[in-house]
Amino acid sequence: MKTNSKDRVVYSTEHGKVCPGCSNPVKKCTCRKQTAPIGDGNVRVSRETKGRKGKGVTLIKGLAMDTDALKSMCKKLKAMCGSGGTVKEGIIEIQGDHIERILDYLEKQGVKAKRAGG
Repeated sequence: MKTNSKDRVVYSTEHGKVCPGCSNPVKKCTCRKQTAPIGDGNVRVSRETKGRKGKGVTLIKGLAMDTDALKSMCKKLKAMCGSGGTVKEGIIEIQGDHIERILDYLEKQGVKAKRAGG
């Protein structure tokens, strides 16, 4: 019996998002490897307000790290800046304008980063 694509589960209140390929929770997906996008070698630090009701966030793009390393880096940056933040689709978002602080930190870590945008 063929199942209709409209009949599949996409979200479960017990497990959250469900992978369409293997029907397992996304965190336990067996059909594909969950990895962050590979950086192009250029780490860019910028500030953005679009889609955030005027609230500014500092974005760090292009870090060639896996998801766990990005989360660890985000945690260190949040503590250093004294603000909140998250990792979304391989991009670290830190609340507020902390470009100079983050550039100095990345330079000390040996990461070649540059300021992007105005």
